[in-house]
Amino acid sequence: MEQPLLEVKNLTCGYQNKPVFTQVNLSLYRGQLSGLVGPSGSGKSTLMKAILGLIHPWAGEIWFRGKRLQPGTSPPRVGYVPQVETVDWNFPVTAEEVVMMGRYQKQRMLPWASRGDRTAARELLNRVGVAHIARQPIGELSGGQQQRVFLARALVGEPEIVLLDEPTSSSDLQVQHELLHLLADLNQQGLTILLSTHDLNSVATHLPWVVCFNHGLICQGQPLDIFTPANLERTFGAQMVVFHQEDRILIASGGTSLRHQMQRNLPPSLLQGKSKSA
Repeated sequence: MEQPLLEVKNLTCGYQNKPVFTQVNLSLYRGQLSGLVGPSGSGKSTLMKAILGLIHPWAGEIWFRGKRLQPGTSPPRVGYVPQVETVDWNFPVTAEEVVMMGRYQKQRMLPWASRGDRTAARELLNRVGVAHIARQPIGELSGGQQQRVFLARALVGEPEIVLLDEPTSSSDLQVQHELLHLLADLNQQGLTILLSTHDLNSVATHLPWVVCFNHGLICQGQPLDIFTPANLERTFGAQMVVFHQEDRILIASGGTSLRHQMQRNLPPSLLQGKSKSA
């Protein structure tokens, strides 16, 4: 039986004596591309921070490659893309310098960037499709470019797994699709990826595995199996309408009246297939 690359066992976390989630068990396997979905405030970011060693769990264990991590310790080869809201975009650094920050995590004698650091940064910026903005200040970049720069920063340490916290939260649809296609390409090259999001339709379209989370693990599996009105209501606390056509899924909030409105507005090609809301 395959051993998980990353395993969370009976994990409980909280702040100021108030639990965020309790007894969470989750396994991520090598080469997996997974979406962690749930409403804002459901504990998705807390779970990621616990995995990264940024907060100490109240109870439970985190294992990486079959070895238990000490509380507050990050897995040895993990990359992280934080929420855009947590970044100071006015800080005076270029895109290339942001990527090189990922190299500074390694033990080194000199406090400045080496030629190898700069070469690695430029190669990663090229890999994620933004080599042309290497010398531009980070605050002058578009939202999509900023996300790619921070993805390059996460990749520069040659991680085995990358965690992305709401990477598409402030992006338009085109940027979302471009980033998710890029992540799929990186996954095809062997990178294990876990990203948190509340954008259900992007997950349904692009990701092969989904974990529904709301102060604990609700369910997990392939989107076609997991995205049902019952599971989504347990996760988001609201009624959802789910349309299926072969391997395509469309999800929206609302009840019967919204369903009728969607049926009037959806393309005929989607409505010709079998739809269901239960």
